[in-house]
Amino acid sequence: MTDYSGKKAVITGGTHGMGLAIGKALLAGGADVLVTGYNPRNITTAEVELGPAAHVVRSNAGSLDDIELLGKTVEEKLGHIDHLFINAGTAILEPFAQVTEATFDQQFHVNTKGAFFVAQRLAPLIRDGGSIVFTSSVADEGGTPGMSVYSGSKAALFSFTQVIASELLPRNIRVNAVSPGFIDTPSMGIPGLSDEEKAGFSALGDQLTPMRRHGGVDEVARAALYLAVDATFTTGTKLPVDGGLGQGVQYPQQ
Repeated sequence: MTDYSGKKAVITGGTHGMGLAIGKALLAGGADVLVTGYNPRNITTAEVELGPAAHVVRSNAGSLDDIELLGKTVEEKLGHIDHLFINAGTAILEPFAQVTEATFDQQFHVNTKGAFFVAQRLAPLIRDGGSIVFTSSVADEGGTPGMSVYSGSKAALFSFTQVIASELLPRNIRVNAVSPGFIDTPSMGIPGLSDEEKAGFSALGDQLTPMRRHGGVDEVARAALYLAVDATFTTGTKLPVDGGLGQGVQYPQQ
């Protein structure tokens, strides 16, 4: 087990799935952790699973008012922090021709605008030598049908990663992104899917991924923590955690 004693971390979108796994790993190593979420059920679950040592905060990832309040809450509960994981995100699967302003705005507010302004608001609270890790997606390139808006909203995160990494170099704050593929999470990354739709999406993921399986949330958590803590000479980069899906790896023909 990695020792995170004395470290303080914030994880947006930390009440379920990949973010929750990051929070659990940090807490197990002795870190002081604050996670955010918006779904009341997920918040309740996180409070139980993370226990009283964690700070669980309700916050709308796409609201600038909530982001400002989050900054004040972090100042009150943690003071300065060492690591920031910007993990909150949402996805809507729809063909390009069916995209509406409402679904476009919903994804960009959370995935892009919210991510940017969380980084801007909390960066002054990160100790020199700390880190930021964005959660992007394997869909941020490659042209996956039905994911035009989601892909665009996530692609912007890597540009943010590179520019913010440059601007925070004087403080030795490293900024990187983790890029998951198909990962086993409660929502499969797409809120609102029926059980039948989840099963179909899961089967498709296993078929498309060269390693012929989904990744686990713990595998993403380990990659994100590597970038945040151990990759001390790495900044402005993106680490795929996708079973080879975005890397041109081909499954051998039988």
